Amino acid sequence: MLLTYVLLLEWTRALAATIPGAVVPALVLGGAGLVLSAWGLPAERLGLGTSRLGLRLLGGFALAAVLLLPAAARVSAVPSLPGALAIAAIAVSIGEEVAFRGALFAALEDTGGAPIAVLGSTLAWTAAHALSHPAEFLPAVAAAGLLLAMWRLVFKDLVGPIVAHVIADLTL
Repeated sequence: MLLTYVLLLEWTRALAATIPGAVVPALVLGGAGLVLSAWGLPAERLGLGTSRLGLRLLGGFALAAVLLLPAAARVSAVPSLPGALAIAAIAVSIGEEVAFRGALFAALEDTGGAPIAVLGSTLAWTAAHALSHPAEFLPAVAAAGLLLAMWRLVFKDLVGPIVAHVIADLTL
C-alpha cells in the first residue's frame, strides 16, 4: 500500500510538472505528500534521531561529493536555481528521502529484512524516476539510490542521505 502511494504520488508529480507554470507547486506539494508517507513512524525508526548529528551531517556532505563526481567531470560551471525552484527542489529532496529511504525502507526491512529493504527501496526509487528522467539516466538514478540505501542500512541514518540529496538536486 505504501509503495503504491509513493509511486503514484511521484508519477503524478512528474506529470504535473510538465504543465506550464506548475513545476514549483508540483515539487513542493509532491515533497509534502511524500513526507506524509512517514506519518506516525518514530523519528529513530526513520533514521532521523539526533545522536551524532554532526557526523551524520558530515556524512551527508561526503555522500554528496560522491553523487556529484560524474557531474564534476562534465560541467564547467555550477548551475544556479532561481529561489522558488531551489525551495521546491529542497522540498522534494527531503520528501523523497523520507518516503523511499525512511518509511518504505523501514517497512521493507520489517517485512523482508535488510537485503529486501535496500533492493526494494532502490527499485522503487528508480521506478519513481522513470517518468521524469530519460531512460539512459536511470542506471545513474539506481546507483545513487543504492548508495543512499546502503548508507541508510549501515549507519541507520537518514540525515546523510537527505543532505546529499538536497545538495545534489540544488547542484545538478
